Amino acid sequence: MQVPLQVTFRNTAPSEAVEAEVRKRVEKLNRYHGNIVSCRVVVEAPLPNKQKGGLYKIRIDLTCPESKIEVNRDPDPRNQAHEDVYVALRDAFDAANRKLEQYTARRKGEVKQHEESASLGKITHLSPMEDYGTITTPDLREIYFHRNSVLNAAFDSLNIGAKVSFREEDGDKGPQASSVKVV
Repeated sequence: MQVPLQVTFRNTAPSEAVEAEVRKRVEKLNRYHGNIVSCRVVVEAPLPNKQKGGLYKIRIDLTCPESKIEVNRDPDPRNQAHEDVYVALRDAFDAANRKLEQYTARRKGEVKQHEESASLGKITHLSPMEDYGTITTPDLREIYFHRNSVLNAAFDSLNIGAKVSFREEDGDKGPQASSVKVV
């Protein structure tokens, strides 16, 4: 890291043991994701409560070359595990690790690609009473589509000869179109 780690404690006195745990976890993140520029961690202790203990809140702000990553772990009040600061830290750093993995994958270009792009065709048959129509593709295949496949509820405004884009799927009775929209 280019900027030293900053650990802040709220509603509690600073703890060397907790700070050591934070440093250990930040070093681990930096080892796996070496592009962290700076890291700021806030450990917020619960306000004193005479009835029962409260839940720790952890906030992690990471700065990377092209992005800022924030993890703000407000604990679920039903999950009492975050009464332990070390459990709260573990969960927050696990979330930070997941976000860093997503960031690293995006930087490497490892993003999910859609299987296929939209096909083009023109409407050759409309049957408004039965709520369907037919699209003919440039290679002269006929593709069935239903009223519900037309985006923006525009089925009633379709005309024969209109050029459309669509996604082709396998239907019960052959190919059918989904996500139909006028080009």
